[in-house]
Amino acid sequence: MKKKMTVLDFKKFKEEGRKFTYVTAYDYTTASIVNDSETEVILVGDSLGMVMLGYGSTTGVTLDDMIHHTRPVVKGAPDTFVVGDMPFGSYNVSVEDAIRSANRIIKEAGPDCVKLEGGVEFADTVAAITRAGVPVMGHIGLTPQTTSQLGGFKVQGGTPAGAAKLIADAKALEEAGAFSVVLECVPSVVAKAITQALTIPVLGIGAGPYVDCQVLVLQDMLGMFGDFKPKFVKRYAQLRRDMVEALNTFHRESLDGSFPSPEYSFNAKVEGYS
Repeated sequence: MKKKMTVLDFKKFKEEGRKFTYVTAYDYTTASIVNDSETEVILVGDSLGMVMLGYGSTTGVTLDDMIHHTRPVVKGAPDTFVVGDMPFGSYNVSVEDAIRSANRIIKEAGPDCVKLEGGVEFADTVAAITRAGVPVMGHIGLTPQTTSQLGGFKVQGGTPAGAAKLIADAKALEEAGAFSVVLECVPSVVAKAITQALTIPVLGIGAGPYVDCQVLVLQDMLGMFGDFKPKFVKRYAQLRRDMVEALNTFHRESLDGSFPSPEYSFNAKVEGYS
């Protein structure tokens, strides 16, 4: 059985040069599967809006949605570090509102930390939540909650000015007390510079090989989500295809009468059913 990571382990892993992995989960069953694997970290991300709820973006996800989905993940993955995402609107009104939102996620769902998007502009918020006793994971680069401001789902930090801004954002989050930073959709060379500049781990999704931890959305890497495939996603399985084939086989066998066969049927006996 694997040993569950703690917040302190993140920096320890960084110091020791130990790599680790990080995937999403949004329900009990999926979380329990990840828990049986060697993967160390689960994110209950607001990506559930697109993956689970069929939204066109993450902005429609509510705090209640996040709590509802985080709670069963925590139950299903007792040996895995669980991150609860703070959705759009739950922390960008005021620092006080952000603390209340973080407190709700921790108290009502029970993850090990919260995650929020934004760099320098939200450093004070990160510091306040941390002071309130809630560990915070940062998130910079492509920030899905504000893609309209970024011009869509595009690589960030591709210019000298953009790269400098990301480095400043990452350092500001570290100074504010974030114990790790997610870096999404940035050039590998920029991700390498940020990783080297921080003493806390950088968790990369679409950020190349030089980060401290690799992140993927589970439904993407397992080939379950068919709406689109980001460039950075490697599909380690084709479960959507396999599931459709299984459903079609079930349909065919049900219609031709080969299912249920005697093996899958009950026979009446004097002593009861077996």
